[in-house]
Amino acid sequence: MVTLLSRTRGHRGVAVSLVALLATVLSACGGSASSSTSGAQQSGRHLNVVAGENMWGSIATQLGGAQITVRSVVTDPNADPHDYQSDPSAARAVATADYVILNGAGYDGWADRLLSANPNGRRRVMTIADILGKKEGDNPHFWYSPDDVTRIADRISSDLKSLDTADADYLTAQRRAFTAALVPYTSGVAAIHAKFAGRRIAATETIFAYMASALGLEVVSPPEFMKAVAEGNDPPADSVAAFEQAIEARAASVLVYNVQTSTDVTNTIKQMATQNGIPVVAVSETLQPPDATFQDWQLGQLNALYNALNADTLAK
Repeated sequence: MVTLLSRTRGHRGVAVSLVALLATVLSACGGSASSSTSGAQQSGRHLNVVAGENMWGSIATQLGGAQITVRSVVTDPNADPHDYQSDPSAARAVATADYVILNGAGYDGWADRLLSANPNGRRRVMTIADILGKKEGDNPHFWYSPDDVTRIADRISSDLKSLDTADADYLTAQRRAFTAALVPYTSGVAAIHAKFAGRRIAATETIFAYMASALGLEVVSPPEFMKAVAEGNDPPADSVAAFEQAIEARAASVLVYNVQTSTDVTNTIKQMATQNGIPVVAVSETLQPPDATFQDWQLGQLNALYNALNADTLAK
């Protein structure tokens, strides 16, 4: 379980209420959730898995347990994943992989070149965008959708069992354990929705759109601005002006700021938000820190958002 601490000194008691909620949920589940299933027997093949990005790699690691070795390709928390260029080590990993997990929708286009250059008849490739019915040009940040995370976890688990049929029981137990490990995360989503649904937020990029929908929050920043930043382009001048006007009018309770797609324009928006008393919540594309689990990373961000929304509420 992640220890949730207030990031706003004046509202420490507010953060503790979320901690209490999650602690109660965990207690009802029999203690701190874990994705480990020690004692389960394994007898089948060991699988080499490549994940395009480390959030999917974290999920796969927890689902496969002792039966898989996962190599995540995009892991740098200080770089924009959209700009990633593959290297020889990634090519070698793809060449020898039994199972490859890609995000798709144009997010990891580098992988297509590696797969073509390194044919492997026994390799299975699962592209998440295809499973979700998404295409290039759609918002590719699927890991910010709780429903999509559950759906993809089911698919990864199913694929692993079909590749390692001898360990189907073990892998089924791993899937159950992962559901338990997600309880604090899913409870955090529910807590924010229950308390803040209908509130308005702004965001510098499309990264948080799926999560905002799950939380019942309205995103008021110009779509053209967010899409341009997500695609590495300069946002249209009229969208910049509209965004600045919204910040000056305090039309949003919180600004969600993508730290991995930072530009001069987004930094200006961030500074304006601070100057106008709008709390800023940092989110990232990949795991921060890189060795965090998916659920701990997400829960840390949800806690920051919860505290920021509370701080804005109490300031009014």
